[in-house]
Amino acid sequence: MGDEVKIQQTQDGLMEEEIILDKIKGSLFGGAMGDALGYPVEFMSESQITSKYGLGGITEYEFGTASGQALISDDTQMTLFTANGILVGETRLRMRGIGGTPHCYISNSYQDWLYTQELTKEQFEEKRAEGYYCTSWLCDVPELYSRRAPGGTCLSAIIQGNPGSVNNPINNSKGCGGIMRVAPLALHYGNLDIKELDREGAEIAAITHGHSLGFMSAAVLTHIISRIVYPGDKQMSLKDIVIDARDTVHALFSKDEHINEQDRIITKAIELSENDETDIDNIRKLGEGWVAEETLAIAIYCSLKYQNDFSKGIIAAVNHSGDSDSTGAVTGNILGALLGFHAIEDKWKKNLELYDVIDEMAHDLCHGCTMTEYSNERDEAWVMKYIDMRWHL
Repeated sequence: MGDEVKIQQTQDGLMEEEIILDKIKGSLFGGAMGDALGYPVEFMSESQITSKYGLGGITEYEFGTASGQALISDDTQMTLFTANGILVGETRLRMRGIGGTPHCYISNSYQDWLYTQELTKEQFEEKRAEGYYCTSWLCDVPELYSRRAPGGTCLSAIIQGNPGSVNNPINNSKGCGGIMRVAPLALHYGNLDIKELDREGAEIAAITHGHSLGFMSAAVLTHIISRIVYPGDKQMSLKDIVIDARDTVHALFSKDEHINEQDRIITKAIELSENDETDIDNIRKLGEGWVAEETLAIAIYCSLKYQNDFSKGIIAAVNHSGDSDSTGAVTGNILGALLGFHAIEDKWKKNLELYDVIDEMAHDLCHGCTMTEYSNERDEAWVMKYIDMRWHL
């Protein structure tokens, strides 16, 4: 799964990797932007949001008092560790000729993320010196040692040390902690069979979330983002992509007792996006986003309703009584991929925490590992990050 082409053929026959990079950056940054916008209001009610920010709710970043930056939450943290795991796995495959599926390596990356939530950077370095095998260069990023309301299910599942899977669920949780972190899978793999990709998206979520609605929703999101970034010869509208995702994942999990429930909420999100009611009224009908299928539905609704306006989309996605950072993040993942980084207003790009790290990871997801075990090529920066597991501080 590590040797796919990540370049799109444009209508005039030119190979333009820049187009794909723009979409990858749009999605990865878009998720972080929606996350950072929603993080300050994650545990606030609608009335509390409007009381503090006005009738329009929160429409601009609220900057951290100490850093002066828009702070990301555990959603973006785990998304970055997902990407790190994918690229470590690809590097191993290309350099050694052997390797497992992405979720195997991602599970190791999540263990690293867990330590950033439990230890200081200095304590983690002591752990490495004692022999702990770190698989993530992200552990060299000081800012990631910040605890930003990490999900209890993610923490408890990773602490157990035995990752769950679709066929061997670790718990019965369908919280949104599984879906909010899977975007890098869709961003990286351009030529993988879509059903295999969807299944892998489910497996990544199932590492920590065992309820089928927790991982099937992740499969749908994986499908949507993949079809946006890598449309192939078939150009589809966003609505058609959502329907295709719903139906493909239904076929994959047709025997699951909850699949029709997922279908219904996706269909409802599509229908609500086409009416004239207010966003808050429509979002109330979809839920609050604490569970995966509701996060997915709210993100689909906001993305369809505002598919030409990134700002309006993420603003709608966070101004409700629910898991605002996750609904903002997933909406940002979709709209960012659809519109591209260049189309996102500059105000969301300024003073965003970990901007340089997100940018570097987006480039790595786009270009992948160019070295092989049979070539003499050596990319020292790549070796440092994905073999030595160190960052250029």
